[in-house]
Amino acid sequence: MVDQNKIKQAVKLFLEGIGEDTARDGLIETPDRVARMCTEIFAGIGEDASEHLAKTFPIENNEIVIEKDITFYSVCEHHLLPFYGKAHIAYIPNGRVVGLSKLARTIETYARRPQIQEQMTAQVADALMEHLAPQGVMVMLEAEHMCMTMRGVKKAGSTTVTIAKRGCFEENTKLQDDFFRMLKL
Repeated sequence: MVDQNKIKQAVKLFLEGIGEDTARDGLIETPDRVARMCTEIFAGIGEDASEHLAKTFPIENNEIVIEKDITFYSVCEHHLLPFYGKAHIAYIPNGRVVGLSKLARTIETYARRPQIQEQMTAQVADALMEHLAPQGVMVMLEAEHMCMTMRGVKKAGSTTVTIAKRGCFEENTKLQDDFFRMLKL
């Protein structure tokens, strides 16, 4: 649960700390705006992916399901700067599937908390394995990190790619190749 009063106090202290006048017109309402923003962008804290993955539907075939290009926005836990990009999910059902929007909601659950991309990729794969019990899962995230582009090494346009493979995707290179091939379609 976001404590908006603490955030407002912290933002005011932060602005004072960088030498800003918190009483100037452009900054008077900033602590309140930042507190409201935090409620939105950190809504995944305390949320459980099982809420989204609980309702499944029976299926007769167990062919690969891929949902690609799921846009996400997150915040790096090391610098509190945004990272954003696309998520791609593949899974092989084991007699049951989940609604496609629930895959995007699962991404949102983990993206909307202070996070590192490597951990988020694994969390999504593990949640799908736990709650859908599929034969296997593969998750790939591609993201640009503001901590790489606007500070430090300043390499705009660089992309970080992380992959998590579970179940039948771990050793089956044909399934992995199918995943990558289908991402290009």
